[in-house]
Amino acid sequence: MDYQYVAYTAEKKLVKGRLAASSEEKAIGQLNAVGYQVLNINLLSPTMRFLKSLDISFTPAVKPKEVIMFSRQLALLLESGIDIVTAIDLFKSQASNKAMQNVLGQVVADLRGGTAFSAALAKFPKVFSTMYYRTISAGEQSGNLDTVLRRMADYMERSVAAAKKVKSAMTYPIVVMSVAIVVVAVLVFFVMPTFTDLYSSMGAQLPAVTKALLNVAGGAADYGGYVLLALVAAGILTFLYVRTPKGRVNWDRMILRLPVIGPIAQLNELSRCCRTIAMLIKVGLPLPDIMTMCIQSSNNRIVVQSLNDVKQEMLGGEGLAGPMGKRDIFLPLMVQMVAVGEKTGNLGNTLTTVADSYESDADDKTQMAVGLLQPAMTIGMAIVVGFITVAMISAMYGVYGQLGA
Repeated sequence: MDYQYVAYTAEKKLVKGRLAASSEEKAIGQLNAVGYQVLNINLLSPTMRFLKSLDISFTPAVKPKEVIMFSRQLALLLESGIDIVTAIDLFKSQASNKAMQNVLGQVVADLRGGTAFSAALAKFPKVFSTMYYRTISAGEQSGNLDTVLRRMADYMERSVAAAKKVKSAMTYPIVVMSVAIVVVAVLVFFVMPTFTDLYSSMGAQLPAVTKALLNVAGGAADYGGYVLLALVAAGILTFLYVRTPKGRVNWDRMILRLPVIGPIAQLNELSRCCRTIAMLIKVGLPLPDIMTMCIQSSNNRIVVQSLNDVKQEMLGGEGLAGPMGKRDIFLPLMVQMVAVGEKTGNLGNTLTTVADSYESDADDKTQMAVGLLQPAMTIGMAIVVGFITVAMISAMYGVYGQLGA
């Protein structure tokens, strides 16, 4: 279940956010464990979760690449000795995105009013994530804000690059599938009825294959609208079901169990988890806070549940490697490297190595899957179109033979 909370941090800063927990008591316990004093906590109803997931807004969105650029340039300006207000004001004057300009204008106003930089960023959760402003807060306290900004930019850049790889890999299969659907639809709804009328008017005896094809085409023409309506309704119902807590868990479990997609999704989730923990350890955040933000950054509810269980056992003094080893979702390499990192006190570097390995493995599996999918789809489309073509040509030869006789 998802809960929305308002709380004070140990530094008396007001924070808002969401977290997943099995009950309100456990949600409060998780927040108290990271030093939060809960002011208000509410269970998000399925309706509220659905409306929040739609994220309807008429304000131009701030893209991650703009936050990355902001982080890098701000780090450079701070390193050169420019104060933070002047640096942000300078970036604001050069930003092309109006929404980003408005956000930075309010951040500058808050800074001039005495608000901490991280607290000013926390007012814009749609632009700066919880992980982002919490990391910035750690940089403020340690006095290495420029270093933290660069690390956050590197982390976001890797996340954006991973998403782009998946999108680019799926572009060709989606185009091929779309073309196949359009070609078959044209043949079934426009070409086939013409031949059907022609053969009927001539009273021709058609081959069995052609008869079957014409019957399918006729059924598609008569009932295609109803079938399409049923598919749309099924899609909407599936979408609404996945938005419920139980539906989301079942959907994520199914994704992880799929033959080809499952291992890729698991590797992507684990690489993101390793990268998040490694980056936040290097920033200097305490491990309970790191686990909370790692949980919040995960997109899979099965992984979220497992990380929640690991965190609770970790707080009980069992460390990280032991609880992870009890759960199949965490692959052996990750468990072993976490154990090594805990023993050597070098957990950040060992998890960075694991993240690199999993990202490379996920890329290889994605490319292999797409490489197999592309020819399979092309062959499938050729078979369907070829079957339709052969059926129609054989019928035409049959008609000519009957006319000649």
